Amino acid sequence: MKKLTAKQLREMWINFYKEKGHVLIDGASLVPENDPSVLFTTAGMHPLVPYLLGEKHPCGRRLVDIQKCIRTGDIEDVGDDYHCTFFEMMGNWSLGDYFKKEKIAWSYEFLTSPKYLDIPKEDLVVTVFAGDETAPRDEESYNAWRSCGLPESKIFFLPKKNNWWILASGVGPCGPDSEMFIDTKKPKCCPECSPACDCGKYIEIGNDVFMEYIKTSKDGPIKQNPQKNVDTGFGFDRLLYISNNLESVYDSELFMPIIKKIEEISNRYYLLNDETKRCMRIIADHIKASVFMISDGVVPLNVEQGYVLRRLLRRAINCANRLNFSGDRLVELVPVVVDIYKDFYPVLVKNMEMIEQVILQESEKFSKTLNQGIKEFEKVAMYCKDGVLNGKTAFRLYDTFGFPLELTRELAKEKNLTVDEQGYQEAYKKHQETSKANNDKVFKGGLADTGERTVRLHTAAHILQAGLRKIVSPDIYQKGCNITSERLRFDFNCDHKLSDDEKQRLEDYVNDVINQDLPVVCQEMDIDEAREEGALGIFDNKYGNKVKVYTIGNVSKEICGGPHAKHTGELKKFKILKEESSSAGIRRIKATIITE
Repeated sequence: MKKLTAKQLREMWINFYKEKGHVLIDGASLVPENDPSVLFTTAGMHPLVPYLLGEKHPCGRRLVDIQKCIRTGDIEDVGDDYHCTFFEMMGNWSLGDYFKKEKIAWSYEFLTSPKYLDIPKEDLVVTVFAGDETAPRDEESYNAWRSCGLPESKIFFLPKKNNWWILASGVGPCGPDSEMFIDTKKPKCCPECSPACDCGKYIEIGNDVFMEYIKTSKDGPIKQNPQKNVDTGFGFDRLLYISNNLESVYDSELFMPIIKKIEEISNRYYLLNDETKRCMRIIADHIKASVFMISDGVVPLNVEQGYVLRRLLRRAINCANRLNFSGDRLVELVPVVVDIYKDFYPVLVKNMEMIEQVILQESEKFSKTLNQGIKEFEKVAMYCKDGVLNGKTAFRLYDTFGFPLELTRELAKEKNLTVDEQGYQEAYKKHQETSKANNDKVFKGGLADTGERTVRLHTAAHILQAGLRKIVSPDIYQKGCNITSERLRFDFNCDHKLSDDEKQRLEDYVNDVINQDLPVVCQEMDIDEAREEGALGIFDNKYGNKVKVYTIGNVSKEICGGPHAKHTGELKKFKILKEESSSAGIRRIKATIITE
């Protein structure tokens, strides 16, 4: 397999698909725009869901990108050889254009051609859908792989749990997928050993999803999808470490400079022991994820994206303490992360000072929280029965004050106490189950709620921003937006709390626009044309050279991906529920519409 630098791998992926007629689009923000169904962009397909459902993309039907992603479901496993919170996904799409035969041939070419990854053909193994009562065996994908020259022994038919893709909501486009693996040449774990095993013999490197079906309801049957799409995803970080024959993702150029800096700060050797190695990996991963999250507008809070950021930073600080250096020194890692990614993500350079300030402030705040936690520990320690600290209490110290179990154990030992660790684990497990249940309500797999109320509230957000710029300040811009079917949450820059008069005038303004029943018009145009016409938006080629511009009378003109109401009269009545501070210099309005 060809050894590649990160830059070479990026260019190879992009240029390969450009040669196949694909248009390069910029990756989206880590915070999904106007999509309440996910806290973060967790896969390359998230920003493209509207287009997978049939909406026309301004850049055409063949697309390629590299998308930054955040996944926190395996946060407790970060520190092993391959789990990461932040990673990049190399993706390409066919929106109703080519299908299985072409896509599989291209995947095979990219993987095995000496011009590209140059994986030995004998090391490549693939899987395809075995079929069941809902959909037939995927003979088309099987035949496509055979046409490439892959022998029958290298193709495994696996069931739906392994080779079928659908959104976690159980509704939307779906279909069989074909996954690609490298055979590590390790011995088989059993006679039935296959890529479905977790024994380590096979390492997944890519996936082609063929959305030839669609489900319109969770319990309903699957139907043929009018627009047959292809969604390809290759893990950038994983391919990089595999191509360089490294032992883990943390040994690549995307992590080692950060780890070297941690060695310098802590005056410890990375490979000193397993605990030191694990702590350094956690710090490197969590700081990297935090840098990207903060750059995309996330600030530490106790809810939603801000809670995830706060949790990552506090885990990193705890690991720093265990390596005997203070959490405020984590800020020294920020320039290292920026230097690694500055060529592909130049916005990090622009935002570096702001990122450092956020991390430093959170480090200082957490130090105070730890001190409060120690005082709380002193109180509860006085009432321990039989020399044992209650497990629920130990977990509360972790959940409320960020105390890792190790710290609680050390403090308890100083007072000749032991910790009910079984009770702690039970409380921790219950917390995880509750969090998972809550996340299931939020993480619906990337499909935004496109019900009528949500669409109308999306339109209301445009009118609200226009009202803020007219009534409060022309320098106001949207800094964040989250919409559910119940309410609109809109963040904007403002240096003061809105007065009652301002709020009333703002509400009246939006309702006046609604009462005018103005048409909401969508136009596709070049980004330069959109700029010349005064459309609001971030001119960073996020959607390529062509963009969608939504115009509401002479009230609002914005670049946006949609969807929207057809006329403002559909919104009926707008009501501001609350106006509050979101973070320093950022205000937040929560509002709803009354349609009855």
